[in-house]
Amino acid sequence: MNNSVANQQIASSPSLIALFPLFLFLTLFIGAGLYYQQLGVDFAFYQLPSVVAILPAIILALLLSKEKLNQAIETFMAGIGHSNIIAMCLIYLLAGAFAAVAKATGGVDATVALGLSLIPSDLLLPGFFLIAAFIATAMGTSMGTIAAVAPIALGVSQQADIDLALMAGTVISGALFGDNLSIISDTTIAATRTQGCEMKDKFKENIIFALPAAIITLLILTMIGQGHAELANQEVDLFKVLPYLTILILAVSGLNVFVVLTVGILLAGFTGFVSMDYSVSRFANDIFEGFKNMQEIFILSMLVGGLAALMQQQGGLAFLCLKIEKVIAHFAKKQNKRISELGIATLVALTNTCVANNTVAIIVTGNIAKDLAQKHQISPKRSASLLDIFSCIIQGIIPYGAQALLAASIFTVSPLAAVTNAWYCFVLAIVAVLIVSFRKVTS
Repeated sequence: MNNSVANQQIASSPSLIALFPLFLFLTLFIGAGLYYQQLGVDFAFYQLPSVVAILPAIILALLLSKEKLNQAIETFMAGIGHSNIIAMCLIYLLAGAFAAVAKATGGVDATVALGLSLIPSDLLLPGFFLIAAFIATAMGTSMGTIAAVAPIALGVSQQADIDLALMAGTVISGALFGDNLSIISDTTIAATRTQGCEMKDKFKENIIFALPAAIITLLILTMIGQGHAELANQEVDLFKVLPYLTILILAVSGLNVFVVLTVGILLAGFTGFVSMDYSVSRFANDIFEGFKNMQEIFILSMLVGGLAALMQQQGGLAFLCLKIEKVIAHFAKKQNKRISELGIATLVALTNTCVANNTVAIIVTGNIAKDLAQKHQISPKRSASLLDIFSCIIQGIIPYGAQALLAASIFTVSPLAAVTNAWYCFVLAIVAVLIVSFRKVTS
């Protein structure tokens, strides 16, 4: 995300002051969240849009620049226009369009029905974990998955007398498992584009962490064994599930992501034309609606790209990397790569704790993570995977995150109760730390 600017501008020496714009952004974003939380406002950390909170930070970065104003603005624009940023934004638009069209044509309902038809009556908790996991992997959104699955899970929980907080945590767990793995998730897009790796490679790297954690979680949920209910027979329409299955297969096969998403959009539209009264004009409007759904993350990605270019030019990113390097230097040289991986994980985890948004955390820390990875010869797929995994972990255990707030509102439980039952996130944290600590140091 920073190479073109680095080639055009000679970065200043490491400078703490150059990081002040980032601190200002985080202060405004976190401060507003805490303020609204004290007032008891729902979704407190989302009352001040991130794209607005970052504007004062950009102004400060321009004022701090030692370049002339016009040159500083050029640096900012070059950061926005970097090929990684533009590609990331285009992928966001296509992913949003696919999710909107697939939902409008009945793909989400068909997938939920398929999952419900396969759940044994005495395995409701692991069953709903798997349903949420598959839908999130296919849709690329944990929030969309929770919105689709949670109301059904609530009804089943009440029928089977399952603890509502436990089911809420189970749905959150499955949603974040799928969101973390999905090739059309905004976190995957941000992680792969900032680190410069292929989505299929990041997917394969993520499986090393996610699959063992998911299996352990399923065992835990099976042993808990709460509830028993005979679910009504579901009418399954496999034709409408086809778009999701297609993009999963094409993405893992290594086909270009732009082609994968375009095929997915067309196929989802085709299922609507064949199976329901779905017009071309509605198809077009659903695509546009999907574009609008990605508006905030689209704009934020561009603005963060410009801010990162200014901070790099002024020596802020160099300062942060230098401090992290000093921590790494305290350990044995042969452990540098391992410690660097844990450093990347800690960096994105702390950032996510602050901003309560895993995609924002990845975008903000992407440059620094890439610099550390290159210096210590960590492969891009590993650094991308670490960014996504550890931001996913934090997003699933903070009670002020959007996922916890949404699930808690549907299940009428406290957000804290919901996240304390998100077993997958806690298991993933343990599994991830163990794998990073003990796997081979070579990439």
